[in-house]
Amino acid sequence: MLIAMLLSTVMVLVTVLIHYEVLRLTSLLLPRLKIPPRQCILVVIVATFMAHTIEVWLYAITFFLITDHFGIGSFGGSLEHHFVDYLYFSTATYTSLGYGDIYPLGGLRLMAGIETITG
Repeated sequence: MLIAMLLSTVMVLVTVLIHYEVLRLTSLLLPRLKIPPRQCILVVIVATFMAHTIEVWLYAITFFLITDHFGIGSFGGSLEHHFVDYLYFSTATYTSLGYGDIYPLGGLRLMAGIETITG
């Protein structure tokens, strides 16, 4: 469980850093764009969506790489252990949707819960 806690902490720090940097770079870009304010809002929305997408992929990659390794835990349900399954799980978890057809076991439950808070 300690490894899951440490890995969750690292994931939160990385996702916060990604979000911060995307928003910081967007704020630097906006004054240079010669577009109306309404379109500036669209730029911020697209940039934020991109940050969320990167974060979902990061969690999916992490789950894919650590599943059944490091003694953290595994997944149950209709999982075929293809990367797309982990991406699907990460998306459902990050958005707090949580269908339940794929579910974490062991310490991965903690990581999934932290991903939901992060999202």
